[in-house]
Order: sequence, then C-alpha cells, then structure tokens
Amino acid sequence: MGFESGITFIDFSKDPNALVETSEGWKNLCKQVKEACENHGCFQVGYEKVPGKLHDEMFKGMKDLFDLGDEIKQKNISSKPHHGYIGKDSNYPLLESLGIENALILDKARAFTDLMWPNGNPSFCGTLNSMSIMMKELEGIIRKMIFESFRIKEYYDSNIKNTDYMFRVMKYKAPFTDQPTIGLPAHTDKNILTILYEDIQGLEVLSKKGQWIHVVPKQGNFLVIVGESLMAWSNGRMHAPKHRVMMKGEKDRYSYSQFSTPNELVHVQTPKELVDEDHPLLFRPFKFLDYLRYFDANMHLENPLASYVGIGI
Repeated sequence: MGFESGITFIDFSKDPNALVETSEGWKNLCKQVKEACENHGCFQVGYEKVPGKLHDEMFKGMKDLFDLGDEIKQKNISSKPHHGYIGKDSNYPLLESLGIENALILDKARAFTDLMWPNGNPSFCGTLNSMSIMMKELEGIIRKMIFESFRIKEYYDSNIKNTDYMFRVMKYKAPFTDQPTIGLPAHTDKNILTILYEDIQGLEVLSKKGQWIHVVPKQGNFLVIVGESLMAWSNGRMHAPKHRVMMKGEKDRYSYSQFSTPNELVHVQTPKELVDEDHPLLFRPFKFLDYLRYFDANMHLENPLASYVGIGI
C-alpha cells in the first residue's frame, strides 16, 4: 500500500492472481481495502482491465454531449432527487452534469443517447454501456472484498442483487482565475460506493484530521469513495468522507462516476454480526430513496443521516 498526495493507492493490476478469491494476494487486498475505507473513506485503485482507449472515447463523447444545446440536455429528467440534469445553478455555476440510470443495461444507455441525439449515437451509446459494465465489475470486486474482510460474505450476493447504478457525467467550466474557485461544494455521497475517473486535478477529500487532500489523477486509476449507505450498513466502521471540487485556470474539467445505490425494495440495515457491546447499533434501517428525499429537503443539516435514522448520535 502506498500514498499518492495523501490518498491511499491500491494496485489491483500488479499481480493478476491477487484477484483470484482465496489466494494470499486476494486476502492482502481485502485487508488493504478495509483499512483504506475505515481510515480514509477513499482510495485510488490501479485497474488496467479498463482500456485507455475506452477512457479516451468516453471523454470525447462527453465533450460532444456537453456541446449540445441546453434545451436538449435539460430533457434528462428524473423523479428521483439528484438523478437528472444539473446545471445553471447559482450555488455551483461552474458545474454541469447529466445522469443515466443503470447505463450498464444497453437499452437504458440507448434510451439516453436517443434522447440527446434524435438520430441516435451508437458510438457513444456503446462506450457508455461498456464503461458502466466495467465500473460495475470493479465496484463489485471492492464490495466483495469489504464483505469478506468483515467475514460476512454470505450477505454479498443478495446485496449486489438489490443494487441499482447511477452513471453521471460532469463538466466543470474553467473559472479563468488562478484563485481556487468552488466547482462543487463539500459534501458526502449518500450511496454505497462511488467509482470516479477524472481527467485533470480538482477533487479534494477532507481527512479525519480536517485537512483537504488533493487527489492527483493518474491515467488508468479510479478513485473509490465510501458513501453514507455503506457507512450506515457497516455500523459506522466505514468512513464516508466529505469531498469537493476546486477549480482554477483556463481548462475545463471532465469526470465521470458510477454510484451504486440500494434499490427501492430493500432497507439499508446493519448486519447483526457488526453489532456488539463495543459497537452498539448506530442507525435504524432505512430506504435509500426515502433518505435521499429527506436529504434533498434538509440540505442545511450538518449530519442529515444522523438526524434521519441515527440512534443516540
């Protein structure tokens, strides 16, 4: 385990056999992932299974997407909070973003590209779908490592089965100043795990010591961020860190993320194995979408999850 600009780096590509379950390499990676999620709430991961060409095609397609007219992009709507188009917001004027639910399903990816381009865009549709599938596979590996590190891997299959995925593309306009400018205010993610890829520096993560750590992108590396749903599921053992985007200079910043979320049929609930005298239950069971709506109506709260379902917090 190493550190790059204060962010833990875990290499999934150095030893291909390490991704073989039950191997010593796998056990070592499980330990590293657990420690990173508990101590920092995030880590960079080297994962060469995603080709560099696919990243390039993703960024090219995103730039074409953001060049479309506002009236087209604003068709990206959703009944769920924070799932559709975001832009032209006075709170973060540099940010523009679109969301695609379950882009790993080809029909869902195609529905989005057909909405944006009347004649369709098969090339970007395929790129989006392929990237979503590969990011889902990476997220699944990481989540399995977390479950195994807690010795409750019997919960893994049902947990994955009851997961949805939100793919989001983001553009931050250049502020044309050398002074750091807020691109996205400090926040915690509400989902399970976020898998993010960015082209230029701008993301910062708040450490437990209260220091903002710059995330330095490296080609081929994803950033993994623990969300509040995983933090609650783990009974507070996993850390959901605050993070923000700060912009400066004359270059636009592009990034894309996939957020794993509990589906609407299940409750986020701490397994009994993670509750004991030293770790009393911290959160009541809750439905993710209900909490997301509560958060949307109470964004002023410092700790909305604790206010919503916290026990003695």
